[in-house]
Amino acid sequence: MEVMNIATKIKAADAAAEVAATPLEKLNPARVDRFYNDTIWPVFERLRREDPVHFTPDSEYGPYWSITKWNDIMAVDTDHEAFSSAEGIGLPNLEAQIEQEKIMGKRRRGAAGFITMDEPEHSQGRKAVSPTLAPSNLHAMSPQVRERAGQILDSLPIGKEFDWVDLVSKELTAMTLATLFDFPFEQRRKLTWWSDMFTNMPGHGPVESWEHKGAAIFECFGAFQELWNQRVNAQPGNDLISMLAHNPATRDMPMDAYQGNVVLLIVGGNDTTRNTISGSVFALNKNPDQYAKLRANPDLVLSMVSETIRWQTPLAHMSRVATRDVVMHGKTIKKGDRVVMWYISGNRDETVVDRPNEFIIDRERPRQHMSFGFGIHRCVGNRVAEMQLTIIWEEILKRFPEIKVVGDPVLNYSAFVHGYESLPVIIPTRN
Repeated sequence: MEVMNIATKIKAADAAAEVAATPLEKLNPARVDRFYNDTIWPVFERLRREDPVHFTPDSEYGPYWSITKWNDIMAVDTDHEAFSSAEGIGLPNLEAQIEQEKIMGKRRRGAAGFITMDEPEHSQGRKAVSPTLAPSNLHAMSPQVRERAGQILDSLPIGKEFDWVDLVSKELTAMTLATLFDFPFEQRRKLTWWSDMFTNMPGHGPVESWEHKGAAIFECFGAFQELWNQRVNAQPGNDLISMLAHNPATRDMPMDAYQGNVVLLIVGGNDTTRNTISGSVFALNKNPDQYAKLRANPDLVLSMVSETIRWQTPLAHMSRVATRDVVMHGKTIKKGDRVVMWYISGNRDETVVDRPNEFIIDRERPRQHMSFGFGIHRCVGNRVAEMQLTIIWEEILKRFPEIKVVGDPVLNYSAFVHGYESLPVIIPTRN
């Protein structure tokens, strides 16, 4: 691991020098190669220090503002009247917009899920699915999640290298998502495949071309159209599709609005949990003192989970569009401008989080992070993620004294999903 650590230090030093030498007005925080190479940190450190409300005039996403400090991000996130979600929550890649319009046609305003709706439509959609994600329902689900987590862990090879992302992180999230949707369990890995398809450009992730992506989108929507038809004509159930199909506020929504909700629930139910499961193994290996602390005191699992969600920040940003002129730090964000809240930067804000670049599993306030967002759009499934993460680590600690990372992870090629394509590990044999 020492060779890997030296290489990592050299890469980080080169990245810091490149960022320092770049004129401030030329910095594009959403440059994807920096996320893929894990060299994003000097960019956000500089912006927080020198230009916390930063304008990028030209990029593959068009012009946009970057908000990089905790309090400023919270101000934007909690002001849904001045900063609208209706034009999308991620930075819209211009090429992707053109190609997807060719595939899908121009979609009506109501086509997106409730996360990209303003009030009052947003609350109507959110309330429709909330009962499935309520604490009482999650409590009822948790024994099944624990049983399945145990089955996953008991099937892992001992003493042989394997990909933690594939065999554990993807599998647990697929199982839980299939349960929440009441999706055919034997086809559960389609859900993680579709999530990757929606969040990746062709050539990265599972699809190779726009034609391939178009076919995959229609396959996904066709499967969920069939589920809708089944549920709307059956007695109300407790799964997400049944909740939408029978709730008075959503049962008559246009089908493209339903499709938008499907994308939201697939991606939202996949990325936070999956990438935090992988991130926790990676972070504990990078910080062996914290791993030792966790093994000595398994009661720290819940705190460690929250710290990983902060340290990893599974979704790097959310974006809004200004509905009126807004002045921040003496700069005018004009009506119609896109504004990006970099959660990944806010979670490392030195003025709010003590020693933010360190991974510390027993922080005094472990849930002090912004990975789930704030305001009306705060992640509706945050408790589902925390439940899965807590259970998997409780079961890991019962079984394995160590999960050892044995090589560099492959990261997502994305400025939105901040996670792992693969993570090589070995579970050592017991002496």
